[in-house]
Amino acid sequence: MSDCANQTELIAALASADPATLRALSTLVGIMARLRDPERGCPWDVQQDFASIAPYTIEEAYEVADAIERGDLAELRDELGDLLLQVVFHARMAEEQGAFALRDVAEAINDKMIRRHPHVFAGASVADAEAQTRAWEASKAAERAGSGDRSVLAGIARGLPEWMRATKLQKRAASVGFDWPNVDPVFAKLSEELLELKAEFEALDQAVDSAQRAAVESRLEDELGDVLFVAANLARHAKLDPGRALRRANAKFERRFRRMEVLAEQRGLQLCQLPLEAQDQLWDEAKREERQAD
Repeated sequence: MSDCANQTELIAALASADPATLRALSTLVGIMARLRDPERGCPWDVQQDFASIAPYTIEEAYEVADAIERGDLAELRDELGDLLLQVVFHARMAEEQGAFALRDVAEAINDKMIRRHPHVFAGASVADAEAQTRAWEASKAAERAGSGDRSVLAGIARGLPEWMRATKLQKRAASVGFDWPNVDPVFAKLSEELLELKAEFEALDQAVDSAQRAAVESRLEDELGDVLFVAANLARHAKLDPGRALRRANAKFERRFRRMEVLAEQRGLQLCQLPLEAQDQLWDEAKREERQAD
């Protein structure tokens, strides 16, 4: 029997979804079709296209990550629903154009997951999760080779958040040996890039006209990008997600700043009217309170 026939039988055997789940998904597809109906639908939904909806898709993915970060499962359920709606929305617009439908989306990912997990669905063996990751990347590389772009960097989406794209570029380069052996040269590179960034800030202060200032600002942007790229490399070497690390930093800043506002208000003060030195003192107090609570 051919591999195609084997896979068809496998998918048929796996198709045992709860009927209530299938009804719920079918209802959602119907809701979207009605919303997009040119005569009876919602004017806002009807006028949308792939480009206008894409930012909402990205936003919903971040809200899913935020709910996970906060450990809020009730919120996660709702956010996953919002993200699912985005998939249905895009699929509906594609179906209207005769390109593909939601069924095609599901079938494509079914095929891909079975193809990339031969140790689960085809009798192959894998030693551990690390070996599976290598096998996964090898499978993806073989698929990319068939696309015509033979670069090891092929297929890294340009629409990704740049910190995520930086990490993916670095991982792909590392897969062929283009990587620092440990974290020490990464720190050295970060120090070098920080000095270059500082030099451009100093040059900006010395710019005498708009043309010179524009040139320095362009170099400054390049140097800042280099610093951020190396910071992402540090995160990769530490096996940390730079996006999550930044989310934690943002949450910490927001938490402490809000506490500063409360401390100022308790003393009958307005934060905006305090000099920086006094604001710094409130910041330090907020930090001390956190450490004592820990």
